[in-house]
This record gives sequence, structure tokens and C-alpha cells, in this order.
Amino acid sequence: MKLNFRKVGEGKPVVILHGLFGSSDNWQTFGKQLAAKGYAVYMVDLRNHGLSPHNDVFNYQVLAEDVYELFVAENLQGALLIGHSLGGKTAMTFSFQRPEMISGLIVIDIAPRQYPVHNQNVLDALLKVDLNVIHTRKEVETILTSQLDDPGTIQFLLKNLYWKEKDKLDWRFNIPAISHQFQSVGKETLPNRPFDNPTLFIKGEKSDYISYDDERQIFDLFENVEIKTAPAAGHWVHAENPTWLMETVEEFLLKL
Repeated sequence: MKLNFRKVGEGKPVVILHGLFGSSDNWQTFGKQLAAKGYAVYMVDLRNHGLSPHNDVFNYQVLAEDVYELFVAENLQGALLIGHSLGGKTAMTFSFQRPEMISGLIVIDIAPRQYPVHNQNVLDALLKVDLNVIHTRKEVETILTSQLDDPGTIQFLLKNLYWKEKDKLDWRFNIPAISHQFQSVGKETLPNRPFDNPTLFIKGEKSDYISYDDERQIFDLFENVEIKTAPAAGHWVHAENPTWLMETVEEFLLKL
């Protein structure tokens, strides 16, 4: 699948993969700042997200294959690959299968293990929004607010709402496909062989996505790995502590 992406800057390539219900938009500010330091930054819309095509198949194998197609089309040999959450799982899958194509890997606030279903409440809230009968953004916001108690999450979701045609709203993400294969989002990601390129796992100080047991598994699966904690950040490290993240990514890039 040919993915939509935004490219800014010139230099060593850096590819960024967003999380579930996100898009390349979530990384625009970070990407532009990193590009200004001398890098070619590719912010990607994964399938069924952003402006990339929709498809009924949604799992880490096809997500990684899509990223491989992008790497080949853009000749991105030796790129640094960064992935957050869903994008982190995708990045791990890609790195296990195509280690020769990347110079390094950064995984943000997700571990290789199997996860119970996260964000079920978010999906349930989205499924209550019937865009066949709702015709204003305010009505959508009212429904989401009645189902979710986090204003930040609600605004994050509303960024994916757009006017498909006059008086017809639609979501950028493919809710039916994601809903039907929601269990696959938490699937364990295991290598054919340990990954030995430079790797950095970043966990949010206030997040529980990477536990002590997860750290032990990470050191088993990645032979050249560091784990760092983002101060004062939860799961959304790039939004909650972007300055620290930028400094950390820059430091890592200088080692490649």
C-alpha cells in the first residue's frame, strides 16, 4: 500500500510512525524542529489513518509491509525509525524483519509483549457517533464528551473529523476495519532473531505501558538497547515533554 507522508528537511532520513487513531499531523511540530537541525524527516500516515488508503486488513504484518514499500520507494536505506505506541509495535515488527534497512530504532512507550485491549472506551465512543445522521462538529463533540472524561483525548479525536462533502462529515481513520481487528492492536511482537542495531526505548514517567518485566524482555530481544524515562510525561511523550524528547532523539542520532 502506498502510504501518505509529509517530508520536511534534508539530510539523514528519520521516519516517524504515529499511534492508534493518530496521524502524521501529531508529529508536525516535532518533525519540523528536527528537520531544522539537518535531517530529512518523514512523518507517515499508517494505513486506515490520516490521508493513507483504507483497507479491511489491519495488523502489524501489513503495517510493516506498508512501511517497507515506503522505504523502497523513497530509498530510505539507513534511516532512523521512530514509532509511538501502535507505531512502535509496527516499527519493532519492521526492524525484526528488515534490520538491514535501518540504522537505529526508537520505540516510544510500548513494549513487545501482548497487551490487553486498550482504548476500548475510545472505540466505543466513536462507534456511538453516527455520521449518517449527525451533521455538525458540535454534535460529535457532545457525544464524545458524554462518553469520555478526558478533554485532551476528545480534541485529539476531533482532529480526525473532516468534511467529506457538503453537509457530510467523516473520520480520517477507518473505524470499521480498526473495530473488527481491534484485538490485533495488542498483539505480541517477537523477532526471528534478536535485533542488534542501536535501539532506544522511551517510557513516560507517569505511564504504565512499560513495566519492570517488560524491561527484562526488552533486554532479551534487543542486543544493543537503552531504556530511558521521559520526566513528567505519560503515554503521549511527544506532546507532554517535547523538549526532553527532542534532546534525547538528537543525542541518539549523533551515535548512529
